[in-house]
Amino acid sequence: MPPQIGIGSRAPTPPLPSKDFFPVKSPPLSPSILHSHTLRPQRDREAAAMAKLKPSSAGAKSTAAAAAPAPPATVHSALVTYTSMLALLSLWPPFVILLWYTMVHADGSVVRTYEHLREHGVLEGLKAIWPMPTLVAWKIIFGFGLFEAVLQLLLPGKRFEGPISPAGNVPVYKANGLQAYAVTLITYLGLWWFGIFNPAIVYDHLGEIYSALVFGSFVFCIFLYIKGHVAPSSSDSGSSGNVIIDFYWGMELYPRIGKYFDIKVFTNCRFGMMSWAVLAVTYCIKQYEMNGRVADSMLVNTALMLIYITKFFWWESGYWCTMDIAHDRAGFYICWGCLVWVPSIYTSPGMYLVNHPVNLGPQLALSILLAGMLCIYINYDCDRQRQEFRRTNGKCSVWGKAPSKIVASYQTTKGETKTSLLLTSGWWGLSRHFHYVPEILSAFFWTVPALFSHFLPYFYVIFLTILLFDRAKRDDDRCSSKYGKYWKMYCNKVPYRVIPGIY
Repeated sequence: MPPQIGIGSRAPTPPLPSKDFFPVKSPPLSPSILHSHTLRPQRDREAAAMAKLKPSSAGAKSTAAAAAPAPPATVHSALVTYTSMLALLSLWPPFVILLWYTMVHADGSVVRTYEHLREHGVLEGLKAIWPMPTLVAWKIIFGFGLFEAVLQLLLPGKRFEGPISPAGNVPVYKANGLQAYAVTLITYLGLWWFGIFNPAIVYDHLGEIYSALVFGSFVFCIFLYIKGHVAPSSSDSGSSGNVIIDFYWGMELYPRIGKYFDIKVFTNCRFGMMSWAVLAVTYCIKQYEMNGRVADSMLVNTALMLIYITKFFWWESGYWCTMDIAHDRAGFYICWGCLVWVPSIYTSPGMYLVNHPVNLGPQLALSILLAGMLCIYINYDCDRQRQEFRRTNGKCSVWGKAPSKIVASYQTTKGETKTSLLLTSGWWGLSRHFHYVPEILSAFFWTVPALFSHFLPYFYVIFLTILLFDRAKRDDDRCSSKYGKYWKMYCNKVPYRVIPGIY
């Protein structure tokens, strides 16, 4: 392990009284709740390289010990961690603008964009193509954000309790994402159909919107950093003692405005994922207005994206139990990514197709559509299978028979012995992270309608592949440290990490 550097940690504040958080004292956790071998926070691994907790007093020390687990072993050195954070903070924003410029104004050609930057110099060339935020862009962003916030607060939904947090809180949500998704798409299409608002305006001002999101989301992350210091929403908050780490990884696990407005649900689900759907529809409408028809390539791309996003909102409460919500704090990494990276990078294949319609023909279009739908279903069924296995404590049917499992023991930070159930059959018997395979293939099938004239439409697929393969390795490293010999047994039984028979 590399040497740890840093100043220390602010002790967590006591839980705030709220209907939305319930402090829990030594809850009896079932193995299905404890088992989370694919959802460990990357934030904790990275921060462990640089910040050793040093409470300011004996009282704070006991509070911190009771509320938070010891940081797990890190994967990267402190130097690599700092370098990667600073690089992403400085390179992500201009990349978003460069991608938009290349897709919309450089015919999708990376070479043309490169020649522009070489001719004018990187800084001057970037300055020349970077659109300034306009009043129209701000109106679109705030109008959409306000609409989604109102739906999040007012639409009815079932009560859902998230997993118990490290500080013993149980976050409570209102599961109304599917309703908000339906209302959003119906409203958006209705405004277009009745001539009240033309979605093509969004595409025409897309560069200005991305520019506004780049700057506005950065300011929003500063707000989250300050809020984490002065007004945390629960005891699941604290500082590493390092400004860069706190800003990048976040201060609070469950930040809220008031009692009911959950910020991460808004940024991750209701703005990020919802904007993905809205922009997919926007690109369709823009191509229709330009050409008088929508190419079958665009129809396949949009249909697969909307099916995937529908699956997400159908399963939204399951997402609230994953690493993004239950482990990663609200900082630049997660919030800026959802507010800017998702609406720009994730939608980029459709953005490219607006000006590059491809005639696939009925047979090829239908084949791509069916293959993509199958991958989305398998991805959903992987998550459903694991969720059912956890919910029933292993007492369920997997592919028509009793599941194969390993009962793994491990030590908690308090020295207590706990057990987890590791599923080794069904999809999870093919490889330890098989669900990443259909995830990547889904992205490929909604991108391949663009065919292969240019490389850039496939950036998201390449980005997703690197991200998920790296995540699989990190998860395996953490689980090996946590479960020891039981993880070796698990790897012997399920020898492949991601791709069965290959890797």
